[in-house]
Amino acid sequence: MPNNLTRREILLAGAATTAALATSNAFAAPTIWVPKKLRVGVIGCQGMGRGDRLNAARFGDVVALCDPDQKRLSEAMVDHPRASAFSDLRVMLEAMEGRIDFVTVSTPDHTHALATAMAMERGIHCYTQKPLTRTIPEARALAGIAKRSRVITQMGNQGTASSALRQTAAAIKAGVIGRVKEVHCWTDRAGDWWKQGVERAAQAPEPKELNWDAWLGPAPLRPYAPGYHAFAWRGWWDFGTGSLGDMGCHVMNLPFMALDLRDPISVFAESSRPEMKHNKDSFPSMSHVKYVFGERKGRAPVDLHWYDGGLKPEGVVKTDEPLPGNGALFIGENDVLFVPETYGDGAKLLSGKPMPEAAFVESPGHWEEFIAAIEGGARPMSDFVSYAAPLTETVLLGNLAIAAVGTELKWNPRRMSVQDGVDVAHLLRPVARPGWGL
Repeated sequence: MPNNLTRREILLAGAATTAALATSNAFAAPTIWVPKKLRVGVIGCQGMGRGDRLNAARFGDVVALCDPDQKRLSEAMVDHPRASAFSDLRVMLEAMEGRIDFVTVSTPDHTHALATAMAMERGIHCYTQKPLTRTIPEARALAGIAKRSRVITQMGNQGTASSALRQTAAAIKAGVIGRVKEVHCWTDRAGDWWKQGVERAAQAPEPKELNWDAWLGPAPLRPYAPGYHAFAWRGWWDFGTGSLGDMGCHVMNLPFMALDLRDPISVFAESSRPEMKHNKDSFPSMSHVKYVFGERKGRAPVDLHWYDGGLKPEGVVKTDEPLPGNGALFIGENDVLFVPETYGDGAKLLSGKPMPEAAFVESPGHWEEFIAAIEGGARPMSDFVSYAAPLTETVLLGNLAIAAVGTELKWNPRRMSVQDGVDVAHLLRPVARPGWGL
């Protein structure tokens, strides 16, 4: 390949090849030569952080690594021996100011907002894992900072770049099932993935390799105990967003794209634990949330139902196969669309009619969209301002209802509030520990 091509030209010329790569093996070496010019900071090194930093390394040099767990940090340093290492994200971003082009943020949900805001305010492009934030106000704040700073942003909901998801969304918009009256989305989380509806474990000594203060970040101070780090944090209100926050940005992505599901009129939840009204610590093990959306830009009103913890919309419609662990049903006036997969694959009409072709914009690949945008191309579809923050807000509204289980919440999007007398202040007015606020 000629050496006088620009980096953007190389990326765009290789779009088809890299798209195939992204869907077949996310960690494989690229099939085209890409000069290592972009400087990458990694915040959160393992779990999803491992995949994110290895993908980022396909397009740039990892110059900084941050993880409060020294063991995880050391494992990442084996892959990136020349990178500077940190246990506190604030220290990393301050120390590396002017020396990072983009960051990956793959931490527990409660530190997404701070890490991302600090980076964007320094002019650093951001790839942040889903859900974008733990709370709705944080999502609004990040959208505002992204718009003001004009950096390139992308949320890590990879299905947004899926051709199957985009084409199915286009078919729904084109009226394949007529006016959509109801949508049902479900997931098998939490269950065996992590625990919810549980009590705190007894206090234990902090692991020597863990900077517990940095891991807590903006969350209220609590003693270390087993069951938070690593991964199990998802089931705790202070750290995660539960099953809905974890999987909603995937499973609800298709209906959000197809039907522009923003600003519901009301949200209502039932859960496996009515006593959750006085338990602000752990999410319930099962939930059913109903969102009511009014007419929007010509789209008819529609209800969306969310089920987690193994609950499913059994009996809503008759299918020839059992409902899988994750999926969606779109009930229209003319037909029912069954989507048995998280990213839109295998969508079929229950009438037996073939799915029609629908025009859509093909993605070169999830990561390729982000990198090409940094180099001057079009913004990624899942950028914070136009897509990721609104999607995250819709998803997290369900958690407001779960927190107020049994009470129908009337949502005021302009004031970012619900009716008086409903206690969801810990999600709408979170107070960060001193030194850890946005």
